[in-house]
Amino acid sequence: MNKIRKGDEVIVLAGKDKGKRGRVALRKDDQYLIVDGINLVKKHTKPNPMKGTTGGIVEKAMPIHQSNVAIFNSATGKADRVGIKVDGDNRSRVFKSSGAEIKVA
Repeated sequence: MNKIRKGDEVIVLAGKDKGKRGRVALRKDDQYLIVDGINLVKKHTKPNPMKGTTGGIVEKAMPIHQSNVAIFNSATGKADRVGIKVDGDNRSRVFKSSGAEIKVA
């Protein structure tokens, strides 16, 4: 079970965007996430008349490692860790600090 999922609000712990918040747009693979507005790079693109695209400089979100982000707890306003609570066959994610269940976005 992934502790950070698509739609979760996360805060960056390390790197050039440290302290910024954003929503997880995509899980690239088991370890990398793409977060809206985080880890943006400028990509130079060539025009392609066959596809109808114009050339220029485009800002693109690059993947960030999941160890560099933490889930954001809106109740405390801080980053928090994620725990797994098991009730029979039902598994749910909870905040480690308060034990409150994380709502699925």
